[in-house]
Amino acid sequence: MSREYPATIARAVDHELVIKKSRFIAHVAPVSSPDEADAVIAAVKKQAWGARHNCAAQVTGALGDRARSSDDGEPSGTAGVPMLEVLRRRELTDVVAVVTRYFGGIKLGAGGLVRAYSSAVSEALDLAQLVDRRVLAEVTMAVDHADAGRFDNLLRDWAPAHDAVLGEPDYGAQASFVVWAPPAVVPELTAEIAEASAGAVSATPTGVEKLVDVPRGAPSPSAGVVNTRAR
Repeated sequence: MSREYPATIARAVDHELVIKKSRFIAHVAPVSSPDEADAVIAAVKKQAWGARHNCAAQVTGALGDRARSSDDGEPSGTAGVPMLEVLRRRELTDVVAVVTRYFGGIKLGAGGLVRAYSSAVSEALDLAQLVDRRVLAEVTMAVDHADAGRFDNLLRDWAPAHDAVLGEPDYGAQASFVVWAPPAVVPELTAEIAEASAGAVSATPTGVEKLVDVPRGAPSPSAGVVNTRAR
């Protein structure tokens, strides 16, 4: 059985809650490292300089093995950790969440703060497009230009139906295609290409595997390489 990797999000999302006159503005964004997450936090703090608190949580690493959180002046454990728990429960990585609070003059208590900060992040994530990460194997093929359109259409139909990703074609002496496919379905791909071409075109596994970003629900996802390893 292949290893399961945490998902991430495709792009930044903002969401606001108002609770007892306090404004909680959540900003969640994809990042590639702790340094990038810190830069996002710093940018939010600079923009929201008049806010009383800018609490944050981040999870990074292919396996989500690096995590940090900050209460930024809120009572200990009422902001950063609850936000981090939301990211953990959603099984996300390479994501940072910052919740800016403009105090409305009414204290919420520890439980109220936990609910407010966690709800702000959770509702923001409900608006985000999720991106799955899968280890996919590289398969290449080259076809004559006269047949390129037919094979391009075939692969565009085949890839999303098999949790695969079609790379950008390269038009040189021949049209070259790259497909990143789950290792288990590579034999099916090679057989289908052989049948479609009456044996004239070979789909060749290169032995390279990558951890690839595959947006959920995208009809024709493009590869976003996170990690590369040869097999």
